[in-house]
Amino acid sequence: MTNANPVAMPRTVAWLGYGGLLPFLALALGSLLDQHHAALWNQALRAYGAIILSFVGALHWALAMTLPGLSERQRSAWYAWSVAPALIAWPAMLVSPRLAAPLLIAGFIAHYLQDRRLASQAVLPAWYLPLRLRLSTVACVCLVGAIASPA
Repeated sequence: MTNANPVAMPRTVAWLGYGGLLPFLALALGSLLDQHHAALWNQALRAYGAIILSFVGALHWALAMTLPGLSERQRSAWYAWSVAPALIAWPAMLVSPRLAAPLLIAGFIAHYLQDRRLASQAVLPAWYLPLRLRLSTVACVCLVGAIASPA
C-alpha cells in the first residue's frame, strides 16, 4: 500500500522530532570531546537511545489501535512488534558499553524496517517514513560515536 495521505508534516511533529535529536547530538559530542567525562556522556547517550527506542516501539502500538483497514492478524502482529524495541533497549542498559550501542543501533534499524513494512500494509502520512528515516539515521550515527568514544 502506498502512503497516499499528502498532508504536510505538522510543525509540532517537526519541532518535537528534530528537537528530540538534540540530546543525541549533544551527548555524542560530549562523549567524543570531553575526555574527562566521556564515560558519563556515553552512558547518558545509551540511556537516551534506549528510551527513544522504547518510544518508537510505542508508535506501533498506537498505530495498531487506530489504523483502519488492518486485519486482526496484522493488528496482532503490530501489537507484538511494538514491545520488541523495549525488549531490545532494556538489555542494552545491562550489557557492556561496547555492546550496548550496537544493540541499540540494530534496534533502530529493525524498527525502521518494520516502519517500512507497516507502510506497505496501511496508509500512513507521506511524511512519516522520511521523518523516521532521518531521525533513526541521526540516532544511529550518534550511537556510532558512543562506540568510537574513548570511554
